[in-house]
Amino acid sequence: MNPVRIAANELRRLSSGTLPKLAMVALVLVPLLYASFYLYANYDPYSRLDKLPAAVFTSDAGAKDSAGVERNVGREVTDELVKSGTFQWHQVSQDEALKGVRDDNYSFAIGIPRDFSTALLSSGNLQPQQATITLTTNDANNYLSGTIAKQVAEQVRKTIAEKVGSEAADKFLVGFSTIYGKIQEASTGASQLADGAGKLKTGQQQLADGANQLASGSSQLATGLGTLKSSTAQLPAQTQKLADGAGQVADGNQKVSDAASLAATASGDIQGKLDGYRTQLAQDLRAAEVPEAKVQEILSRLDTLRSPVDQANTKIQGANSQLVQLASGARQVSDGAHQLASATPQLTSGIAQAADASTQIRDGASKLNDGEKSAVTGTTELADGAVKLRDGLAAGLKEIPNPDDPTRAATANTIADPVAVNSSGVASAGTYGAGLAPFFISLATWIGAFVLFLLLRPLSTRALTAGASPFKVALGGWLSSALLGIAQVIVLFGAVTWLVGIDVAHPLGAIGFAVLVSLTFTAVVHALNSFFGAVGKFLGLVLLVLQLVSAGGTFPWQTIPDALYPLHIVLPMGYAIDGFRHLLYSGASMEILGDIGVLVAYLVGAILVSTLAARKRRTWTVSALKPELAL
Repeated sequence: MNPVRIAANELRRLSSGTLPKLAMVALVLVPLLYASFYLYANYDPYSRLDKLPAAVFTSDAGAKDSAGVERNVGREVTDELVKSGTFQWHQVSQDEALKGVRDDNYSFAIGIPRDFSTALLSSGNLQPQQATITLTTNDANNYLSGTIAKQVAEQVRKTIAEKVGSEAADKFLVGFSTIYGKIQEASTGASQLADGAGKLKTGQQQLADGANQLASGSSQLATGLGTLKSSTAQLPAQTQKLADGAGQVADGNQKVSDAASLAATASGDIQGKLDGYRTQLAQDLRAAEVPEAKVQEILSRLDTLRSPVDQANTKIQGANSQLVQLASGARQVSDGAHQLASATPQLTSGIAQAADASTQIRDGASKLNDGEKSAVTGTTELADGAVKLRDGLAAGLKEIPNPDDPTRAATANTIADPVAVNSSGVASAGTYGAGLAPFFISLATWIGAFVLFLLLRPLSTRALTAGASPFKVALGGWLSSALLGIAQVIVLFGAVTWLVGIDVAHPLGAIGFAVLVSLTFTAVVHALNSFFGAVGKFLGLVLLVLQLVSAGGTFPWQTIPDALYPLHIVLPMGYAIDGFRHLLYSGASMEILGDIGVLVAYLVGAILVSTLAARKRRTWTVSALKPELAL
């Protein structure tokens, strides 16, 4: 007989009639009724605090602030509380508030005494007093209401302290404005003086630099003009000699050019006569009936004899052209040299006058440079003094607070509340119900596994009597509860996510982990019932209680007494809760592998214990046939 058949027989036994079928459905729905209804009821209680009745009363008589303005801070605080809508506030008298808290008409009451404004505004008159507010709670009504009330009262106290501190700091900062204004006027004047002195210093320095450059440049100019004057003293005589020589060269070149022209003309005439003689010779030879071949031979020899004459004529004609150009250029040079000779006396005279004037300029520029050096020293001392005055006033002005209105308000608020909390969460549950979901899903899964064995038989008597192996009997007895447990968690997760509205970061991973938790818990409860019989049911309840106090489902498990630490480490529900938290909020991580490993170890261990119990049950005893206690 295999385990699947054993489980099928047990499920068939439970579904053989109408009532057994209804009982099986009820078993599947037990975790749903437990966890989903509880999570639905506690899904987000903080969003319904406006339904919680609370009383507020004020006896504040008011007071004048440092500016003489009448203030009633108690009334201001009361009005702000009522307008906030955080609770169902009721403005009543002091007696009605105290009586209402005592009679459970109000969850708590906040009261403001008569001297509240006087104490708060006393710091502005340099007579500081500490203001107080009263909080009245009644734990007989509800302990958490008192806890919430204390947080509200602390928030009210903090808000009032920030408001009053901000106002006092604002007045303190405003008090510096008058001093700042006067120092600013003096600083502005000093700044203007420093700017003017700086500009004067800059201009004086530029003037001194210009005078220095003028002295240096005029000295160089005088030296250069003196050198130029001495160098050009002989220039008129030299340019006249140059003009005379250029005229002589031009005349000689012209004579050569004329001779070359005559030679070129004579050479051209010779060429023409030779051409005529050749033509006449050819005619005479042909007239004498000399053969044409002989005529051409004679003419060829004549041309050979004439060739040097032709070459000489070509050279003569080329030389004549170049000599003509040379004569023309020489004449232009001669004309230019005569013009230069005519202008040179005036040039040397001007250079001499400029040299004399530059000497006078050099002497005046030197005196100006000496005077500017003295002026620069004086203006530098004036500018340095003005800058020191300006910087000293500016540095003092920076030490005096004078912010604009938004900055002053922000500074006053920071002085009143210097520390802020910047919260960031790696994972967020979102609501109170979602925060409790891992605990109640795990708890509901254990309860679901427990109630299954109110109807299921842990070990099949028929299989035992048929001689089936203990492992198959144990596995078959557990499989029926495992199948019903899987149905329980699927129905439970559907209700928690769709009906209650709790978001799951990784639905598939969470459902798979829930199936593993159900298989583990059913295996553990099955092992208890298989090994201990009726006492196993009682032990299942004991384990449930021990896990409730040690699993860390609500408060962190580190806050439980040290004596319970071993229970948290050993028992499986803490690992189930931890795994659900990772999957519901932030998704699976490597840490969840440890949770899975522990649950798998419990699953395997429980099946081994059930196998051992099945082996023991193969031997029938009187206590087995007729137990002392049957449930």
